[in-house]
Amino acid sequence: MDEIEQAARAIRDGNLVVYPTETVYGLGADALDPNAIDAVFDAKRRAREKPVSLAVPDVESALSYVRPTERERKFMREFLPGPVTVLCEKRDVVPDVLTAGKPRVGVRIPDHERALELLEHVAPITSTSANVSGHTSVTRVADLDTEIEDAAAIIIDGGETGGTGSTVVNVERGEIVRRGELADEIEAWLTAETAEE
Repeated sequence: MDEIEQAARAIRDGNLVVYPTETVYGLGADALDPNAIDAVFDAKRRAREKPVSLAVPDVESALSYVRPTERERKFMREFLPGPVTVLCEKRDVVPDVLTAGKPRVGVRIPDHERALELLEHVAPITSTSANVSGHTSVTRVADLDTEIEDAAAIIIDGGETGGTGSTVVNVERGEIVRRGELADEIEAWLTAETAEE
């Protein structure tokens, strides 16, 4: 069994996995399993009121977990896969613990071969940086916090990653919640879309 299959099995069993993306390393768990999500918050020492995003392999599969508007779908087709997280209305299947009780959840489709391979095997998984909250995001497995290493059943080493976190966008409001990769292009797209309406 190869590393990706082992990681997918670990996630299905409720365990945590560290995986590479085109931005930084992520901490993956079953995004529909409240216990696994709890384990992610614990490993990161992350405040429960801070939501965590979910990752899927393609826009089509995202539709099982979110109800995107036409504008959000158009945006997703334009920018995903890529270093972007899109906030969409969540479906009931997505646990409140993931979204901190909020009605929207971040959707991420990483533009990274290993991440997408993992997501083809198991999805949705949590999409949050593999670091203790307040510590720097990790671009190399060698730099992982000990707590994260200890918490992960499997660590997929994809070499050095891009380094800047994803840009988080509320497309409906036309606002960038967190600037990261492609922020300028996204801003231009949002402005052009608003002008068209």
